[in-house]
Amino acid sequence: MNKETIVSATIVLFKEEISTLKETVACFLKTSIEKKLFLIDNNPTNRLEKEFNHSDLEYIFTGKNIGFGAAHNIVLNKINSQFHLILNPDVEFNATVIPLLIDELGKQNSVSFITPKIIYPNYQMQYVCRKHPTIFDLINRKIKISKNQNIKNQYKNLDLEKTFYPEFIHGCFMLFKTEEFKNLNGFDERYFLYMEDADICRRIEKNNKKIQYYPKVKVIHQHQQGSSKNIKLFFRHISSAIKYFLKWGF
Repeated sequence: MNKETIVSATIVLFKEEISTLKETVACFLKTSIEKKLFLIDNNPTNRLEKEFNHSDLEYIFTGKNIGFGAAHNIVLNKINSQFHLILNPDVEFNATVIPLLIDELGKQNSVSFITPKIIYPNYQMQYVCRKHPTIFDLINRKIKISKNQNIKNQYKNLDLEKTFYPEFIHGCFMLFKTEEFKNLNGFDERYFLYMEDADICRRIEKNNKKIQYYPKVKVIHQHQQGSSKNIKLFFRHISSAIKYFLKWGF
């Protein structure tokens, strides 16, 4: 990037549904401020390159699946924007969302990143705000040992129409202050997939900074929940969870 932009973004690609991906890309490119979008392609071929041609877009082909965090980190030395968005390839939003979030984040000196209200395509709430993960909470989400614990873990006991500062936010739409993202050296690349967002939230907290949930604006996330449907992804999730608890404690 030769000129300073207001906001940059990265989307990591791997076996994406092309029409959904194009909708996400279009949503970002409709944003009216100076912007730059990086598409990091982890697929084995670069067939997607011909699908995207825009002056505010840069396509980067890795040649193999290097993992979610490592792919996002590729741009650490390329971005000189004021804000940087970690964006999933299955998210839809209108052109006002990013400017409104930037305006709010710019007022928060102690906040590293901000996330809007996340909803499903049927407009039901996605509970992306969580307490820091524990082994019990991960098990409890699967087999529902304690309903009350699940309510507390997902902050369902709070008014989620009001902004607050949770411990952990799932990372489908994380708008960082770019300087903060760089100071963290991006994601911990030991996590190939899953838990890298939980880890970065722990590191933010360790640096005496906060993350902000801001429900005055919303985005739609399809949320594929791959690990609950695919045995290989399930074991990826288990592997990442083990790495997380070895790093942060059981």
